[in-house]
Amino acid sequence: MPIQLRPISRREFLARSLAAGAGIMFSHSLFAAGKTTDANSWALLADIHIAADRALVLRGVKMADNFTAVGRELLALPKRPAGVISAGDLAVNKGEPGDYATFNDLLKPLRAADIPVHLVLGNHDDREHLCAAFKGTRPAKPLVPDRHVAILRTRLANWFLLDSQDKTLGVPGSLGEAQRAWLARELDANSRQPAILVAHHNLSENEGALQDAKEFLEIIRPRKQVKAYVFGHTHVWKVEQDSSGIHLINLSPVAYVFKEGDPNGWVHATLARDGVRLELRCLKQNHSQHGQVVNVKWRAG
Repeated sequence: MPIQLRPISRREFLARSLAAGAGIMFSHSLFAAGKTTDANSWALLADIHIAADRALVLRGVKMADNFTAVGRELLALPKRPAGVISAGDLAVNKGEPGDYATFNDLLKPLRAADIPVHLVLGNHDDREHLCAAFKGTRPAKPLVPDRHVAILRTRLANWFLLDSQDKTLGVPGSLGEAQRAWLARELDANSRQPAILVAHHNLSENEGALQDAKEFLEIIRPRKQVKAYVFGHTHVWKVEQDSSGIHLINLSPVAYVFKEGDPNGWVHATLARDGVRLELRCLKQNHSQHGQVVNVKWRAG
């Protein structure tokens, strides 16, 4: 399964932070004590790129500071989101143990606020190092051999978390035959509920995209319960539809952008019976796209 992190108590958070000498402190008012959870609210993140060194700067961005800023905004929401889903590239380059140790520390305030965190792998991640950093998260019997997959069932939709990582630092991705077969079976077994699929790689003919996109689309297009595919990888914010009506939701990066002027940040997704409301939350709140709302309506069927 994808790395799914349980909440930790505030006492445990403070003890761990003090033991680690953590330099980031969060106001008690930011913790979700006393807050209710909005079961339809989700935080969608991608391309976080955390390094072992919190001070590391790439493309003019200090990645740890960006993620911390997103965390503060999540903690300040009036209601807790039902969960955080990160669509891959958690680590800065090749998924070193130190990258995940730092990321683990940065996640503690969210986990102490009773917010579940679900981590999907990208091409800059390392499966073994990630599992080692988050002990107790490796299933004894994975649903798909050598892949991290899961289904998050909610009242209004099922989130299918997929693993498109082919190999660490190999830019292209793939799902593979076994994962595609698992996906087809599980979609058929859960056909009454809208399905939102999440993986790291984009769908295009570009050599760095999902290499078995054709086979993937052959599975999901005729299954009308599939409503959207959420991904990162390109560091571009975009929402469009493919020829079958499936919405393709390309998340903005939390870390750096490839093209100057593009937004970085996160997406606040609120599920409805017939779609999802997507609000872009830019790290630069004076960005022209900050607060942009896209109301996605599910395709029929």
